[in-house]
Amino acid sequence: MNTAKPVSSILIVGGGTAGWLTAAILAGKHPYSEGGGLQITLIEAPDIPIIGVGEGTWPGMRATLHTAGIKEVDFLKACDASFKQGSKFVGWKTGEAQDYYYHPFELPQGFFEGNLAQHWVDTQPSVSLSKLVCVQEYLCERDLSPKLRSSGNYSGVANYGYHLNAGKFSDFLKNHCTENLGVRLVYDKVTGVVSQSDGDIAGVCTEKSGELQADLFVDCTGFRSLLLGQHYGVRFIDKCAQFPINSALAVQVPYADHEPVKSTTIATAREAGWIWDIGLSSRRGVGYVYSNSHLPPEQAAAQLQAYLGIDNQAFEQLEPRRIPINPGHREKFWHHNCVAVGLAAGFLEPLEASAIMLIEASATMLADQMPTTRAAMDIVSKRFNKRFLYRWERVIDFLKLHYVLSDRQQPFWREAASRSTLSARLQEDLSLWRYQAPWKTDFDSLEEAFPAASYQYVLYGMQFETQSNPRRNSPSVSEFSRKAIDTVSRNAGLLASKVESNRALLDLIRAQ
Repeated sequence: MNTAKPVSSILIVGGGTAGWLTAAILAGKHPYSEGGGLQITLIEAPDIPIIGVGEGTWPGMRATLHTAGIKEVDFLKACDASFKQGSKFVGWKTGEAQDYYYHPFELPQGFFEGNLAQHWVDTQPSVSLSKLVCVQEYLCERDLSPKLRSSGNYSGVANYGYHLNAGKFSDFLKNHCTENLGVRLVYDKVTGVVSQSDGDIAGVCTEKSGELQADLFVDCTGFRSLLLGQHYGVRFIDKCAQFPINSALAVQVPYADHEPVKSTTIATAREAGWIWDIGLSSRRGVGYVYSNSHLPPEQAAAQLQAYLGIDNQAFEQLEPRRIPINPGHREKFWHHNCVAVGLAAGFLEPLEASAIMLIEASATMLADQMPTTRAAMDIVSKRFNKRFLYRWERVIDFLKLHYVLSDRQQPFWREAASRSTLSARLQEDLSLWRYQAPWKTDFDSLEEAFPAASYQYVLYGMQFETQSNPRRNSPSVSEFSRKAIDTVSRNAGLLASKVESNRALLDLIRAQ
């Protein structure tokens, strides 16, 4: 091994969202030129289908696209994208009427100054936490946009991410990367891996293009995990005990005339899982993610059809697509000179759009900490593995939070809510939060996948009980809370007269 050899070339194996988003992030931060930068090549097999169901993003996507040099309007039009302001959970606690809550993207008012959730606990108001501490639930319930017509590129009056067409997104990124960022595209199929004597990958063999060599290889081959899983044999850690979901049934649903575009992912609990409902600018993406151990596929199809309110013929015309799910992740994500991103690293379930978020986070750390030499790579990979093992663990904890507090009595929900499937860390957190509201100091990293506010929204949306203690309401705390709540109420009134519906703004953008 030549440890002094500079890292100057990267081969991304596999396209799709993971491959092309990684290419855009790397090329955006390390533009290639004759005098330097990274030479990035992506090999994409023309006959391997893209999974492409991850149609929701987190707000961080705005910075990612901006860094890659993409204009928001171009992205919105090309990818049938719409605005996502968070998630709405329907029926997760009991399944009764009016059983719903929001997990908005907007942080509570004054989040960096004080803990409004603690005030909510101690004063026990009749209004929900999300409605009290930010304007986003107000906007979402009225199908209003998080942006004004005058809002600039990637800016708005409320925090937002996107709903998007995953297939069109990959094609859009492909065109941008190859036309504007200097990424080289090879259409071919990988047939083998060539190893160096020290265990590093020297190159991959292809059907038509010979051997493709590079200094660093990024495995974006999906569930196959061709490099990290198959070639290196890095162990897959099964998480079926934590997530009994193992199947999904997905359809694309056209809009009725003048149907509003929702700006939240709507997650509706059902007998053996939950149904996602995602509003793009051009259609809805709807799917039932469930356990076929608790519900036969034909009954799952019937429940999805009932949710859509259509007859058998109309349902079959939607051409439902079945997708297997095997929850889990690799034991490590970077081995020798190969790092896995996307499904090649792992997948849990569609809840909270964690898959695309982890792709962004992985590619961003790789870009920020790109090793300059082979010797530096071992140090960077060690830190990468440590950070992302922590991130996966915390994502698992946060997703489990949605299930463990449910009172639904169907067998699937009792299994998913079992305390025996919780990490020791989450059990300890839940014990602590019986006495005090979650806060930033409860977490170990400055770059948590989900901030304390996210835990607050889910906990109290699921009617978790924290003991109130009026003694914590000192005059200064009371004054801070009063001002923050007044600001939320005032902002809601101001926005009501300024923002327009998602449908109106998106139609305007698409007409440009």
